[in-house]
Amino acid sequence: MSRELIEAERERFSLKEENCYRIEGAWKTGYVPKVYVDKEQVTDISYAEREGQMELSIKIPEHAQLYKKVYVYGVKGEARYLWFSEQMKKILRKQRKPQYFIDYADVDFEQHRCMVSGWAVYSEPLEIYVENEKGERAEFSLERVNRSDVQQQYQEWDVGKESGFFLDIPFREEKGFRVVFSAGKQRTIRYVSLQKRKIAGEKAEYYCQKGIHYLKVHGVAGFAKKLMKKAEEYKNRPYPYTRWYPKHMPSQAELEKQRGQSFAYDPLISIVIPLYNTPQQYLKELLDSVQAQTYGKFQLCLADGSDNGDVEAYIREHYGNEKRFVYHRLEENDGISRNTNEAIKIAEGDFIMFSDHDDTLAPNALYEIVKELNDYPETDVVYTDEDKVTMDGKRYYDPHFKPDFNLDMLRCNNYICHIFVVKREIVDQVGLLRKEYDGAQDFDFVLRCCEKAHRIGHVAKILYHWRNHPASTAGNPESKMYAYEAGRAAVQAHYDRLGIRAEVSMTEQWGRYRTKLFVEGPPLVSVIIPNKDHKADLERCIRSLYEKTSYDNFEILIVENNSTGKEIFRYYKELEENYDNIRVLRWEGAFNYSAINNYAAKEAKGEYLLLLNNDIEVKSEKWMEEMLSYCQREDVGIVGAKLLYPNEKIQHAGVIIGMGPSHTAGHIFYNFPGDQFVYAGRTQTTQDLSAVTAACMMTKKSLYEELGGMDEDFQVAFNDIDFCLRMREIGKLVVFQAYAELYHHESLTRGYENRPENRKRFKDETRRFKSRWKEILRKGDPYYNPNFSLERSDCVLSE
Repeated sequence: MSRELIEAERERFSLKEENCYRIEGAWKTGYVPKVYVDKEQVTDISYAEREGQMELSIKIPEHAQLYKKVYVYGVKGEARYLWFSEQMKKILRKQRKPQYFIDYADVDFEQHRCMVSGWAVYSEPLEIYVENEKGERAEFSLERVNRSDVQQQYQEWDVGKESGFFLDIPFREEKGFRVVFSAGKQRTIRYVSLQKRKIAGEKAEYYCQKGIHYLKVHGVAGFAKKLMKKAEEYKNRPYPYTRWYPKHMPSQAELEKQRGQSFAYDPLISIVIPLYNTPQQYLKELLDSVQAQTYGKFQLCLADGSDNGDVEAYIREHYGNEKRFVYHRLEENDGISRNTNEAIKIAEGDFIMFSDHDDTLAPNALYEIVKELNDYPETDVVYTDEDKVTMDGKRYYDPHFKPDFNLDMLRCNNYICHIFVVKREIVDQVGLLRKEYDGAQDFDFVLRCCEKAHRIGHVAKILYHWRNHPASTAGNPESKMYAYEAGRAAVQAHYDRLGIRAEVSMTEQWGRYRTKLFVEGPPLVSVIIPNKDHKADLERCIRSLYEKTSYDNFEILIVENNSTGKEIFRYYKELEENYDNIRVLRWEGAFNYSAINNYAAKEAKGEYLLLLNNDIEVKSEKWMEEMLSYCQREDVGIVGAKLLYPNEKIQHAGVIIGMGPSHTAGHIFYNFPGDQFVYAGRTQTTQDLSAVTAACMMTKKSLYEELGGMDEDFQVAFNDIDFCLRMREIGKLVVFQAYAELYHHESLTRGYENRPENRKRFKDETRRFKSRWKEILRKGDPYYNPNFSLERSDCVLSE
């Protein structure tokens, strides 16, 4: 590791143990930490050093206030370097206090607004608010946001999904204000100045002092490297939705242009809405948002089951002249499903669109949907992205950016939700909403419609605003447990209709489901493992296959590729003598991952091929059944597994095309904790993807042969991604199976790309991949979302 990268990067108190002070950062491998308070050594420490990163925990001694300073050294023999130092009084100020970090505080003096972005955590529920300099509460708006990086940092405590925040603070003559992080009697305060000279002076002084210190410790080269690193971090920082949404809304000029546009196909869209005692303000916002649509050929069908006449009176008084609004008063309130069905019965449209009675539509919602129908005339179903809106209708937050149609993801969770538009002919085929699924009646209906649709379109734009009620499943999951059970039953019924043997259960995350498919018969699985030397890794892999794998009808083909040590050949002989289902094949050519697997596939006796790296270790005993049961489906071509590093962090949870340093393909949520609930639950959700890694990949041998195996021009890189994309070209699904878990002990099958010939080969293979798959790289991975940045792996917004 180069000198300039050795530094303590984060320091904080543990949320679990109030006297435990934690420091993390880059570290010199082989060195041991030693901690001192003043000149006295602290022995009550624990640490873990992995891949040049140190995680150090220090038990703060009694009477800590008597000490002046804490020092942490890295020690190796006689060599010693100072890694971290801080005044004890500064450390103790943070103890038992809410912890926070300010990413930036931007002041717009023209608009008289200040935007503060950061995160805050504590062991108790935390309130964030703003005070003026007199200590009085000031005006502000707060957006709580998901910060997966903070969840990753605070692994000892559940800090919740929304540890991040964006504060929008209007001001006039104030000189500054205080951001308060409060929990019970504990408060932490950050003062933010609004004086131009003071802002500039504070920033200059802060960065000057910090820069001088860093220059002294790390030298000129280290200082330059740090500047580049900070610039890259700033460039790739999470982009706030509060800024993103106004920037991506259509302008008034664009909306006027949409109103004047005519389509070759201009279907009538019937928007069906059941009403029940809808508050007037919410009803007005909804109806006004429908009237404001830039595509005007719609019919609004309102079925009112209210227990009084207030809703009817309001509609007739304020919207009585709107001929596109059709109001029907129901004799009784018969529940959400039957009330919605009454609205559908009065619909005359070519397409039926669903909305709740107190949500709102973006003004271009219908326009974008009809545009999709014109661009793809075979479309039967369209859905869009959505967000949430506060009760007062003033703030939009928590956006849900969805992938294009993803059948297996839908079976785990109703990610489609709003907006959902379906052709009338499909409704006639599948029937109306079913009362027995009330609470998840929309999920049941979506599944039935998708079963019949020829094409399902997705408009990757925020076109629906879902109002967050304290008693709704949007805002309070525990409030409607019956709805989650109805959702589970809806998915089970979906499998039953398709004749697929499946068992659907609820997970710990409400509204998310796990599907267990059943293996049909005991087909033979041929496990192919390329190997060169690395006896210890291969031995661990083989041992785990036999000790931890519950499925027993498999054979193992080890492809020996020019090993040099005698020990590995003795191990091969031992395996062949002890196991009748292990064969060692010889590949004497140069290392070519594609050619090696193609050669072994021809020798395989199994109906299914399982490509496996020699550095894999089995974690979950049912992993092979989980993969095989999905791979047996007619619509599935490839199944991949969830791979974890030994420290339980994600190595592979699916591949996104266009992600990564070379903008070719990258692993989503790479190096995140395996049990952390990430954006849309993607690492815990079995789903369809564009590609998975061949470090653990199952496919039908017949399909492998149909595709001609892996492309041998991709000797090392991209062979598995290319194979997956070619499988998608013939109409087969690539599935990431979240419940097949294995450990991946790094890529030991081959060396790193550090030799000139290796770097040249990688560049050549990168160019070849980009040339072959330029269209998907141009359009974007359909299983991601075009609004996400490809510079990071954690589903953050692109500016």
